[in-house]
Amino acid sequence: MQTLNLIPGHLTQDQLRQIRSEAVRVSLPEDVWQQVRESHESLKAVVQRGAPAYGINTGFGKLAKTQVDVADLSTLQHNLIRSHAAGVGEPLAPQIVRLAMILKLLSLARGYSGVRPQVIEHFISMLSENILPVIPEKGSVGASGDLAPLAHLSLPLIGEGEVVFKGDRLPAAQALQSAGLNPLTLEAKEGLALLNGTQISAALAIEGLFAAEQNLASAIVIGAIAVDAALGSYVPFDARIHKARGQSGQVRVAELYRGLLDNSELNRSHADCDRVQDPYCLRCQPQILGACLDQLDHGVKILLREANAVSDNPLLCPDTGEVLSGGNFHAEPVAMVADNIALAIAETGSLSERRVAMLIDSSISELPPFLTRNAGLESGFMVAHVTAAALASENKSLAHPASVDSLPTSANQEDHVSMATFAARRLHTMNENTRQILAVEYLAASQGISLRRPLTSSTGVESALQHLRDHVPEYMNDRVFYPDIEKAALLIHQGRLAELLPMPLLDTVLD
Repeated sequence: MQTLNLIPGHLTQDQLRQIRSEAVRVSLPEDVWQQVRESHESLKAVVQRGAPAYGINTGFGKLAKTQVDVADLSTLQHNLIRSHAAGVGEPLAPQIVRLAMILKLLSLARGYSGVRPQVIEHFISMLSENILPVIPEKGSVGASGDLAPLAHLSLPLIGEGEVVFKGDRLPAAQALQSAGLNPLTLEAKEGLALLNGTQISAALAIEGLFAAEQNLASAIVIGAIAVDAALGSYVPFDARIHKARGQSGQVRVAELYRGLLDNSELNRSHADCDRVQDPYCLRCQPQILGACLDQLDHGVKILLREANAVSDNPLLCPDTGEVLSGGNFHAEPVAMVADNIALAIAETGSLSERRVAMLIDSSISELPPFLTRNAGLESGFMVAHVTAAALASENKSLAHPASVDSLPTSANQEDHVSMATFAARRLHTMNENTRQILAVEYLAASQGISLRRPLTSSTGVESALQHLRDHVPEYMNDRVFYPDIEKAALLIHQGRLAELLPMPLLDTVLD
């Protein structure tokens, strides 16, 4: 297990990618620990003064005016975590939990939350032992922090709730004991600091962003296969066209197509054909997928900020001793950017479905009907396209903006919510749908190339085709189709097509 040396407020895109892909240990610089100690001393001074301070010596939400006796401050924090652990649904994936834990400890380590160093150290120890809290996926409206899921994340710190440890789901107390860790007894504000924050929404959105990036990269490669399979023109990828418009994503995507389609025998074979313009699904790929890339570029900027943010409330100012009540826990930035990512995912899949429809239509593609040599006797890709259409339609419904919804909670104290957690959580389903659509197109476009033999395509296209043919043979006769889709989707999920691009799409964005 690798150790990541993290600086709170300076988490990078590469570090996010690593956290997503593997279990890691975490270390923090010594000056960070000094900031945490100073913040805690500031909190102790607030407690000693005895003046009402939200969540430190008062109730929560609508109960903010109810002051709590000093002797009960620890109980207050434990009660908060227990009562807010009201999530439902399937557990979040391990990589989401791991990322949320790291985002939470980095936020606490910024020195605005007043927690003791022991709280952060406990997170670091759990990560080192790969003890991951069981967090139900549903139950947050993304406003006063991701309250329910963060409560489930925090329960194991006090020896309660459930965790996954060494492959087993078991009581947190048992896992902590096995790892030689003792439960924490929380002090003033520590429970609130653990629950206030956008770390669950942010982790889900970051996972959705990187999955969308991989799907978009794969869509570009598969789209290039489709161009040659349909004997499409390369003129729409001419750099001069895209320079004239100046949209950065469009320019970059067109450049990638030019690289993928360089030196194709198939393209040279129809150099003098009478086709003036291709359908939009071929001709406008840089414009459509470039716009999707622009949304992902925006997404990585916003989510990097959020990953490095302090989204606690109230905030402590050690230099002045002030306690500042605000609303950094409101996840509107995450909700809106997740909505934008959802649009990009939906459009990537929608365009892919259109290319499948074009390929099976012999009047447009000039390929055999439904990409089979025995149309009529055989159905070929007829219903594979129906599957793609079903998934594209489902994504259109899921792409409806979540951030425009709001439902007041906490007796109208929290009267506007972001719905960020759902906005980010639905990205997983949408990415899965798009991956399956792309898998169908990967099969269809590759079949189109096979039907053009003996002519060959470009080096990039032939490499993508070979990846597929190593696992899925050419479609010679009707056969059970779903294993082919599963194998093609797995190749996409493994990043085999994305690897054919010169670099990850989002690496052009500055950390």
